[in-house]
Order: sequence, then C-alpha cells, then structure tokens
Amino acid sequence: MKNIIITGTSRGIGYEMVALLAQAGHNVLALSRNAVPVSGLEITNCHCFSCDITDPDDIKKVPLFLKEKGWKHVDVLINNSGYLVNKPFSELSLEDFKQSYDVNVFGVFSLTQAVLPFFKKSGHVVNISSMGGVQGSAKFPGLAAYSSSKGALITLTELLAEEFKQTGPSFNVLALGAVQTEMLEEAFPGYEAPLTATQMAAYIIDFSLTGHTFYNGKVLEVSSSTP
Repeated sequence: MKNIIITGTSRGIGYEMVALLAQAGHNVLALSRNAVPVSGLEITNCHCFSCDITDPDDIKKVPLFLKEKGWKHVDVLINNSGYLVNKPFSELSLEDFKQSYDVNVFGVFSLTQAVLPFFKKSGHVVNISSMGGVQGSAKFPGLAAYSSSKGALITLTELLAEEFKQTGPSFNVLALGAVQTEMLEEAFPGYEAPLTATQMAAYIIDFSLTGHTFYNGKVLEVSSSTP
C-alpha cells in the first residue's frame, strides 16, 4: 500500500485516478478546490479536502494533514491540476497568463516544496504536462498561455530531478496528448479525443508506481494523436 497525493481530482483524469488507486488499496489524499465529487465516493482509504494550490494558506493545510493523520512518508505526488484558456493571443489578458502559470507552474512548485520533507529517496513526483509544452511539437493557435506554462513545467521537472538525484525523490513529467475530459470539451467544444479519462488515469497510475525505477528527469510523450 502506497501513500499517494493527487491534485485536480474533482473531475476528469484526476477523479478517475482517485477511484482506481483507492480500489487498489492505496492511501489517497485527493486535493481540489471542489472536494464534493471525491467526498461523494465515500472511500475509507481516500481523504479529501478543499485545497486551492494557488493559495499559500491552503498549501499549509497539506503538511498539517499528513502529520495529523500519521502519514510518516509520501510515496507518490501526482501534480495533475491544470488550467486551460483558449483565446487568440491578441485577446489574452495578463490575468489569463497569470492564472495559467499560477496553476500549472507556481502551484506545482508550492505543493511539491511543502510535501518534499515527507519523501524518501524512493519517492516519485509525477508532473502532468502537455504535448503543447514540448519543444518542437505541433503548436495550436489560442494556447499561448497554456502551452507555454506547460513548457515551463517540463523544464522545472528536469531541474528538480537534477537537484535531488542523490537524495530523492525522482521527478518525471508526462506530456499528454488529447484526452476526452471536461476541460478539453470546454476549450475545444465538439472535439473527440482518442483516449478516455479512465484510460489515461490507468496509464498515469502505472507510471507513478513503477516509472521511477526506470526514469528520472525525463519527459515522456503520452499521445496517440496530434493534438
């Protein structure tokens, strides 16, 4: 049984990961601004509370929870939260850009730093990025804020892997292609992705539990199509 923290669990891939991991017997801490969907699952080995990873006060709740619940260590952190805005560059506001980086980069930084003291060398941090953030991949109009922030997350992951390669945990990043989620539907109405949220959740779970044995500081492109 592993102790696993997941962000962005109110819907989509994150929500599916919570159910699959809990069913497999792992201890799960599910973090999202909206804790209602996960709390409705009523799973005894799943804990959840409202947590906005862009709010420093909410970030402080996480190590306090781990201490109160007796989690002596964290095995896996999956930084799955994401914010996507699809607008022409000329219509993007500074707030759009700030929100993208607050969730996709700064929130990851804040939570990872807060949880770091609970990791052993064998721990694994998995950051969820996008094919749009991969240098040299196909780029799409309207995603300047989203894709550039996901590119920053990729570089951050590589840097953290280098900095902690002697002590752990391991850091890897998955650059996902299109997955049929609510977020995708909101940004690209009518687009049909080749993979479901449940399919991608199962892949991410397997990688989170075993990938650090083979990889550290790596960007794995997880996409069967473009986008």
